[in-house]
Amino acid sequence: MARTVTLGKSGLKVTPICFGCWQMGQTFWGPQPHQTLIDAVRAAIEAGVNFFDNADAYGDGEAEEILGEALRQTPRDKVVVATKVYHHFYPDGRRHPDLSKAYILEGCDASLRRLGMEYLDLYQAHAWDPFTPIDETLEAFEQLRKAGKIRAYGVSNFSTEQLRLAMGVGNVCTMQPRYNLLNPGPEESLLPLCQTQNIGVLVFDPLARGLLTGKFAGDETFDDLRAHDARFQGEAFKANCGKVRKLRPIAERLHCSLPQLVLAATFAHPAVHCTIVGIKNADQIRENAGAMDVRIDRETYAEIRKTLSS
Repeated sequence: MARTVTLGKSGLKVTPICFGCWQMGQTFWGPQPHQTLIDAVRAAIEAGVNFFDNADAYGDGEAEEILGEALRQTPRDKVVVATKVYHHFYPDGRRHPDLSKAYILEGCDASLRRLGMEYLDLYQAHAWDPFTPIDETLEAFEQLRKAGKIRAYGVSNFSTEQLRLAMGVGNVCTMQPRYNLLNPGPEESLLPLCQTQNIGVLVFDPLARGLLTGKFAGDETFDDLRAHDARFQGEAFKANCGKVRKLRPIAERLHCSLPQLVLAATFAHPAVHCTIVGIKNADQIRENAGAMDVRIDRETYAEIRKTLSS
């Protein structure tokens, strides 16, 4: 039986590895073969992963459609499905932020139709909407929860103070921040707040868009969104690749791959419940799922952090 954790006060039982569906959107990461993505979802389930994170913004709903197709034969109570709402998108390609009550209610129904499901386990505000009062946003989430269309709700990409404000208005259960071992900034205030309030934390970018996998030398070029990511440019790219390579002896000592080592160390943090890994194919999710079997002790954790910060 796969290892699971309770996602804070949401009560959801999830695996520490979460299948991220951004690549299914066929946009920022380039087109991905449809059947390859379907096979990856099924490989995730076979590997014991039960948690899938999506968003209506990923390909303007295409990622939700693909995930729904891939899960069609899987018993609904065997998986935990999360998606997000924020971008009000139109057929002509326009989009703008919209966390109004009317759009959230409409967006939830649209996501359920694309997924082919009767309810969502977790519905999240994808980002902060400065135009909509937070109480209106959370009122919509609460209405959906009472109607049985969602089991819990949370937020993504909120700052510490934005999260604090939201918690004062509604029953926010989860937080999805960008966090990895090269970007530990959330440890200063955001993660402690989540621990204090029993907020479930599912982090995205745990492998820093592949930088923490150890597969780069530091002189590669990219034709996807990494082409404009400062972490993959010039001397900074080379320096970070050098730090990551120094982790290899630790991974070898623990008989795991470098991505497995990094993921295991990431969800070893007491505030982090699970890591969202972006998946393009079955081999990736099989390898990443192996992180759930890696145990990081205090000494090894300190060694990993020191290596990446030096």
